[in-house]
Amino acid sequence: MSKIELTRVKGDFGFEAKDEQGHVVRMDSSPESGGWDFGVRPMQMLLMGLAGCSAIDVITILKKQRQEIKEYKMVVNGDREAGKEPSLWKDVSIEFHLYGTIDEDKAVKAAELSINKYCSVAATLEKAGADIKWRVFVHKG
Repeated sequence: MSKIELTRVKGDFGFEAKDEQGHVVRMDSSPESGGWDFGVRPMQMLLMGLAGCSAIDVITILKKQRQEIKEYKMVVNGDREAGKEPSLWKDVSIEFHLYGTIDEDKAVKAAELSINKYCSVAATLEKAGADIKWRVFVHKG
């Protein structure tokens, strides 16, 4: 079982969440909703979790295949349901950008395995109705 502690530290909605190891993340609501722009919006944190989860998968798979990853970057965009409460992620697009000596077919397969098999965050979002699309870009160098 995982444990998270959340404490309000700024204004009405400025929170710090801490995990069992003491790692801290700041969250807040938008200024339009009464927040102070103190931290990440909770829904955006889900997209960050998706990126982190998938990155761990992709890099692990490619390292096992002896691919040389010099740099790694992801861009995740999401659209939420309009006019609904709760407003869930509806469409999510991911760009995987890998830099180094990497076989493109292996990179594509690693991303596919991550999104469709290993990444728990992707599975959670998909079960909530999100449509996740992704593309891989291998940059030589």
